[in-house]
Amino acid sequence: MEIMDVVPSRAGSYEKLFHDAGLPGFLLGMRKLAPSALRDNLSKPRLERAIGVLYRPETELASHYFQAVLPRQFDEYVWIDTITAVQPFDTAELEGLPDTYPFGL
Repeated sequence: MEIMDVVPSRAGSYEKLFHDAGLPGFLLGMRKLAPSALRDNLSKPRLERAIGVLYRPETELASHYFQAVLPRQFDEYVWIDTITAVQPFDTAELEGLPDTYPFGL
């Protein structure tokens, strides 16, 4: 598998904040964050990148980001700094069945 091209982190986003931490990944439990400098910093409204969207540089800010306050919106936060593309399984058409089997029945 190939590592995906790096999409630059947008200034002022949680993504940029976590990328700059320099960790390859982590799980952050938002419910258990006691009052602290970390909780205060994460409680500032920031941009959050939506998952599952196609990267379109011309509409990135409008179509890929939303305002978030992580401790108010999420119970847990998973950060993975580097990802790889999903590779499709080899498939074969089943003789005598429609292309949409089993979903198009």
